[in-house]
Amino acid sequence: MAQTAGVKPMTIAGRVASERERCLGMSDAERAWRKQWLKDQVLASNEPLYVEEYWKERTNPIRRFYRKPLDVLFSSLMPMLGQQRAIDYRYITGKVFLIAFGVMSVHYYFKYQGNDWTKKGGWRVVKPKPMVLPGQPGFPFKSERTTDADYAERGFKKSPI
Repeated sequence: MAQTAGVKPMTIAGRVASERERCLGMSDAERAWRKQWLKDQVLASNEPLYVEEYWKERTNPIRRFYRKPLDVLFSSLMPMLGQQRAIDYRYITGKVFLIAFGVMSVHYYFKYQGNDWTKKGGWRVVKPKPMVLPGQPGFPFKSERTTDADYAERGFKKSPI
């Protein structure tokens, strides 16, 4: 959902938001309102306030479960690293683990589960012919496949069976 829930956003600063409008002249009521508005923009020392129950309600149990190990690790490192650095390192560590898991999964799939003559399904990786132009060495490209049985053999000839 949009941040404004479909309602067009509007500024609460009014006409005194621009310096040009303020120079044209402000009434005493506008001056008092602007002074209060500027005072309201200053955050208190304890803001933004972290409320554990609020974040617990906003995140589902599965997400809290898989985030727990890194949260525990970096909450214990927070006194040494500092709060913002620990949050940054926790974020980066999580992303690095996800990328590493993805790379290892793809490697495992193509190493052990790829498409060959023993399987009906799976991703099949086909090596294209190299582009050899006239004037380059090996110009009339000759395929390594010599007989009709070499085409679509999908690793059968290399099988130890």
